Amino acid sequence: MISRKVVGSLVCLFVVTAFIWITVGNRKVHYLPYYLPCPKIFSMKLQYTEEKLIQLFPQLFYQQPRVLAPKRQDVLTVTPWLAPIIWEGTFNSEILDSAYRPLNLTIGVTAFAIGKYTTFVGSFLESAEKHFMKGYRVNYYIFTDNPETIPDVQLQPGRTFVIVPIKKYSSWQEISMRRMEAINKHIAETSHQEVDYLFCLDIDMVFYNAWGPETLGDTVAAIHPGYFNVPRSQFPYERRSSSAAYIPDGEGDFYYGGAVFGGLVKKVYEFTKTCHMTILTDKANGIMAAWQEESHLNRHFLSHKPSKVLSPEYLWDDRKPKPPEIHLIRFSTVDKNYKEIRG
Repeated sequence: MISRKVVGSLVCLFVVTAFIWITVGNRKVHYLPYYLPCPKIFSMKLQYTEEKLIQLFPQLFYQQPRVLAPKRQDVLTVTPWLAPIIWEGTFNSEILDSAYRPLNLTIGVTAFAIGKYTTFVGSFLESAEKHFMKGYRVNYYIFTDNPETIPDVQLQPGRTFVIVPIKKYSSWQEISMRRMEAINKHIAETSHQEVDYLFCLDIDMVFYNAWGPETLGDTVAAIHPGYFNVPRSQFPYERRSSSAAYIPDGEGDFYYGGAVFGGLVKKVYEFTKTCHMTILTDKANGIMAAWQEESHLNRHFLSHKPSKVLSPEYLWDDRKPKPPEIHLIRFSTVDKNYKEIRG
C-alpha cells in the first residue's frame, strides 16, 4: 500500500515537471536530474476575507470629463489590453475615495530590511504615514534578519506595524530571489486573513506625494523609471533561452520594476507562487536570471498582463532629473552607496 506521503510527493513532482514544461514551452532548456522542493503552501487552500466591491458612487460635483479634451495627451494612459496607466491628471481622488472608503479596506505593505537596509526603515515608514493610503487601514509587514535594530515609528490610528523575522542570506542576489518565497509564505500563513490588497515595496525608498486608491487593482505593476522612454530592444530582459524568465527579442510591453508590485492579496499570492516556482526551475538548471526576481516578474507579466499599470511617478529614482512627463514624484529610490549597503 503506497502511503499518502509518497503519493503526495509523486503528485508534487509531476506538477512541478508539468509547470516547467508549460513555462518554457518549446524553448531550449538544459535539464538537470534535480528534484524541486514542493512546499506545503503550494497546495494550501486559503480562506480569504470576503472581497469588497464598490456598490455605489455617491453624488459629487466635479468637472465634466471631456471626451475630446483629455488632460494628458503627452503620455500613454491605457495599454493595448485596456489596463489603465496611472499618471497625475488621469483620475479624480475625491471620486475614488468616495467609492473605496466605505468598503473599510485594509491595505498591506511588505518591505524587506535585511542587513544594513534597516537604516531605511524610519524614513520609509515616516513618509508612508504622510502619503500612503491616507484615511485607510494599513498593515506594514517589515521582513528583517535584525529585529532589534528596527526603530519605533509613530503610526496613525488604524495603522499597524509587524516585524517578520527571516533568515539572513549570504548575498543580496540570494535575498532578492528569496523575496517571492517569503511573501508567498507569509500570505499563506497570515496576511491572507488580514488584508484585502497587498503592495510589495522596496524599503530603500520614500514617499513624496499622495499614493491612494487609484493604485488598487487585481494585479498591479509599475513601469521602471530607467526604461519608460526607450524601445523594448533596450529592455534588460533575460535573453537566455535556457532560463524560465526568458523573453525573446521582439517581445515585451514595458519593463516593470521589481521594487513595486501588488494587487488583491489572493492575486499576489498566486503571482508570488508562480515566480517562486520559475526561480526554482532556474536554480535546478544552474541558472540565475539576469535581474533575479525582477526578470521573473517581467516574464510573468508578459503572459499574465497586469490589470493596472503605475507610471514612473510611483517608482522613481532620486538620482534622475525629473522629465516634463513626470508632473510629480510619488515614490522614489533614495540615493545611496550600493557597495557600502550591500557589503
